[in-house]
Amino acid sequence: MKIQPNFRIYYPVRVAKSKIQGRGAYACSYIPSRRKIGSLAGEVISLREARRRVKALNGAPVNMVELWNGKALDASVNPNDMRFINHSCDPNTFMRVCGYQVEFYALRDIAEGEELSCNYGATHHDGKLPCKCGSDNCKGFL
Repeated sequence: MKIQPNFRIYYPVRVAKSKIQGRGAYACSYIPSRRKIGSLAGEVISLREARRRVKALNGAPVNMVELWNGKALDASVNPNDMRFINHSCDPNTFMRVCGYQVEFYALRDIAEGEELSCNYGATHHDGKLPCKCGSDNCKGFL
């Protein structure tokens, strides 16, 4: 059984070319610190199926978040613009996994037009993917 989690975007974003990588999500208005920006849309699948899908992408961009209890959220299925929040070692948002929801919150005040970024934390890349965030605090790899 596949689950389509509910999602809502509280502070709309626009998608445009990113300085970090590919396309990014940009705030359409001021976002106050600690406010919920929105939830990532997608399909909840087994971790096994997630690994199969990632392998099939052959190095193409991944829109997958590991959840809990052997589940993952594939944000490439029934997606929304939250999937364009790129990684940064000096982020302005944080991600919270709550059940089958992946929510984004502002770490600090975010100005209109600012690109949204999140520290992805541990990833399936196991520290081997070069980081492209360009921040002064860049760790170098994901």
